[in-house]
Amino acid sequence: MIAPGDLAVIIGLNVIGAAAPGPDVVLITRTATRSRRHGWATAIGIQTGVLMWCALTVFGAAALLNAFPDALTYVQLVGGAVLIAMGASNVRGGLADRHNPPMTLEEAEQRLGTVRSAYMRGLATNLANPKIVIALSAMIAPLLPPSPSLSTALIVTFALWLSSFVLFAVFVQVISTQRVRRKFLSAGPYIDIGAGAFFVIVGLTLIVRGALAL
Repeated sequence: MIAPGDLAVIIGLNVIGAAAPGPDVVLITRTATRSRRHGWATAIGIQTGVLMWCALTVFGAAALLNAFPDALTYVQLVGGAVLIAMGASNVRGGLADRHNPPMTLEEAEQRLGTVRSAYMRGLATNLANPKIVIALSAMIAPLLPPSPSLSTALIVTFALWLSSFVLFAVFVQVISTQRVRRKFLSAGPYIDIGAGAFFVIVGLTLIVRGALAL
């Protein structure tokens, strides 16, 4: 069984890592400033991916990826392409909207499409970056018993998932308030351009790293 102090350290490191600016945080910011329900759908999609990565990490996926590095390489290439496609779409939309009148809150929400599509964007964005496995492994491995029991593995997996879920839930609720949404709405096109450029850069980085590893 993992010591409570070690579990607390794992949770703290996980929260710090989840709060760091990255594709997940950028996507939630862009979405939640336009619609709370779409922001929640995006967060739940991201958390679906987080649960998978956390479970794989705790149950030894990092060792598997180290044994078969080509697997990580191909995931990086595919994930990078997905992020580039999403980023390019955001940039095109932002550039097209620069000279249009500011959208209403209702129009901004309609632009996001269905709640299901918001969920899938969140899931795809999270799954596109497998580096979370390596990062989590570096945090968890030194604090886990050499051969953790099933109960310990489940507790650690749930703790990792729940801590990041609570963080994103608070984030969505705060930035999707009417006041915040109205302030960000006029900057919507530039948020799209900035978020899109960020996704393209991250995607290109993944592809370059994957290509160099081949």
